[in-house]
Amino acid sequence: MSAPVVNEYDVVVVGAGSAGAALAGRLSEDPSLRVLLLEAGGSDKVLEVQIPAALYKVWRTRRDWNYTTEEQPGLDGRKLFWPRGKVLGGSSSINAMIYIRGARADYDEWASLTGDDSWSYESVLPLFRRMEDNARGADQWHGVGGPLRVENLRSPHAWTKAVVESAVAAGYPRNDDFNGAAQEGVGQYQVTQKRGRRWSSADAYLHPVMGRPNLTVLTGALTTRVLVDGGRATGVEYRWNGSLHTARADAEVVLSGGAVNSPQLLMLSGIGPADHLREVGVDVVHDLPGVGAGLQDHPLVPVVWNVRSGESLFRAESPSGYAKWFGARRGPLTSNLAEAGLFTRSTPQLAEPDLQMHFLPVKFWKQAEVDPDVDAFTAAVVLVDVQSRGSVRLRSADPTWAPSIDAGYLTDERDLDALVCGVEKAREIASVGPLASVLADEWSPGRAISGRDALRAKVRETLESLYHPVSSCRMGTDDLAVVDPQLGVHGIAGLRVVDASVMPTLVRGNTNAPTIMIAERAADLIRGRTVAPELAARR
Repeated sequence: MSAPVVNEYDVVVVGAGSAGAALAGRLSEDPSLRVLLLEAGGSDKVLEVQIPAALYKVWRTRRDWNYTTEEQPGLDGRKLFWPRGKVLGGSSSINAMIYIRGARADYDEWASLTGDDSWSYESVLPLFRRMEDNARGADQWHGVGGPLRVENLRSPHAWTKAVVESAVAAGYPRNDDFNGAAQEGVGQYQVTQKRGRRWSSADAYLHPVMGRPNLTVLTGALTTRVLVDGGRATGVEYRWNGSLHTARADAEVVLSGGAVNSPQLLMLSGIGPADHLREVGVDVVHDLPGVGAGLQDHPLVPVVWNVRSGESLFRAESPSGYAKWFGARRGPLTSNLAEAGLFTRSTPQLAEPDLQMHFLPVKFWKQAEVDPDVDAFTAAVVLVDVQSRGSVRLRSADPTWAPSIDAGYLTDERDLDALVCGVEKAREIASVGPLASVLADEWSPGRAISGRDALRAKVRETLESLYHPVSSCRMGTDDLAVVDPQLGVHGIAGLRVVDASVMPTLVRGNTNAPTIMIAERAADLIRGRTVAPELAARR
């Protein structure tokens, strides 16, 4: 291979996903900063990305890292598919577009765990407001004028209204804003869409500013290691157009590869648990035991019913469906599939919700490995307060090898019990109100499956991932923390991690919005800004 080509920048950002695209866009607002953004994937300008209901069609393609977990003992030895966006916008280009921040308690816990009040809810709320352009307008919870468009679904399915009414009939409070004063209750989700089209982090932060002279974006660029000299990150090596290149970073290197790729790249660079690095033939640069440890994910259990009558989103890809989307950006193809949601507690003694439900007017089974074949309805029961932990480890020193992912599902029995409770609650909601007249027989788990032991076995058999991996480069000050509260890697100067991997714990809800918020916070840290809450609230 020819000698590396060297380029000089101030900040090099690795990964153009939810966090990386937002961070690079924000940093390039400063014309004095030369910013390089490296993305291993390619363009997001394809219909399968732009049409909301086509989201699962991007999975298992070249725009997906297409990961698979190790065999999971808690799932009877099954391996699970993990889609991760390998495209501009990362997983925000292939996700279900649900705009959820998590609970106030999540961020107050982050502040407690890190010893830094700047991660408290009151401190991060201005960042959420700053990044939003909410179709509902500005108030104490929401902002307008930010890059990330947030809207109500334009053409919700008729069954979605029935879900909300049935849950209310079952005793759950109606909640029109999960990101407002309280999270608990049932309602329709807001989504990261703009006039019926997906609005990813790349759409929000990157595409509008691609012409800035101080911003360079390279796609098809696989970063192979971080360069460290004298305890300081000085740049990265990456493969692009068949050659090895070096990008020097005069100020900082930032890893935004997500909860799988960021710990992988740290370990490939010799930063991680020393014994493990030696086992796979990587020279140890800095022994940092927590890299790749503490992995968390939201587990999901689908409860599926056949329907008495009516058309599910199984039929969205009809000529009329496409005509409505191409004509007015309306109709069933604007659906994010999971149109309504519920937050509740598995036991009344809990201070905060530990369960979330996604209600889909379509059959969602085996992680969309096969297309739906009949009209059906799904309640996806999700555990959002997860006790189980897993890890990310290298299989090889070769950067083209996928890492080993042990999700650790159900290694803590408390998670299993909570999910069983969630399945029972989903059945209760389905049995009352207008939804009861829509749904026919229960296809899975099936009415014959009753009692705790039978349901526990069925949960192990059918559990899937909600694709929310976090915490593999956890933020904190303890011995297993990877980054400090300013997101700097412990023991290596000039190196930060900015993505979902730094979350100290999983938030109660979908992780895309919190990940973008972390990038907003990082942009302020890197640019040396301290934004007063009252000023941020007006932005």
